[in-house]
Amino acid sequence: MGDGYELRTTAGTGDGVFATRSFRSGETVLVGRIDRELDRNDPHASQVGEHRFVRHAGLGPMVNHSCDPNCGIRLNDTGAHDLVARRPITADQEITFDYAMRNHTVDHFPGRCRCGTDRCRGRVTGWKGLSAHRKADYDGFVAPYLLGLDARPPAVVVGDRTDGT
Repeated sequence: MGDGYELRTTAGTGDGVFATRSFRSGETVLVGRIDRELDRNDPHASQVGEHRFVRHAGLGPMVNHSCDPNCGIRLNDTGAHDLVARRPITADQEITFDYAMRNHTVDHFPGRCRCGTDRCRGRVTGWKGLSAHRKADYDGFVAPYLLGLDARPPAVVVGDRTDGT
C-alpha cells in the first residue's frame, strides 16, 4: 500500500489493482520491473519487442484491461513498462491500461471484453487491431516497438513468399 496502489477484488473481473492515493496526469503510477523472459506470448506477458515477451514482477500483471484506460505505457531504463496516468486518478479508482498499448496482437482473451466503458471495442485486441483514431488517442502512451511496426512499409505477397518491399 506504500506505493500508492494495492490488489483488490473487483466486481465481475476477479482481481484488480486500485489506487490508494491520487495520481496526477503524467505521473508514474506503477514502475515496471522485468521478472523474466518468456519464450512465447501468454495472457500476462508484456511484449517489449517484435518477438520478445517478458513477465513483469509485482502487481503489473494484475492490472486489468480497459478500452478507456486511465494509464498508458512508457518504457523505462530497464526495458520494462511503467504505467503512467493519462488523466487524473483518484484514491480507490481501479488502475487500468489498454493491453493494445503493449501487445501487437492479443489472442488470449477470446470472449467479450468486460471493461464496461462507453468506449468498449467489444473484445480485447492488440495494437494491430486498433483504428488510426484510437492509436492517435494513445499518443505518448504506447510501447515504442509498436510505433516502429506501424512505420514499416506493408509487406507484399509475391508468389509463395512475403517480401517487406
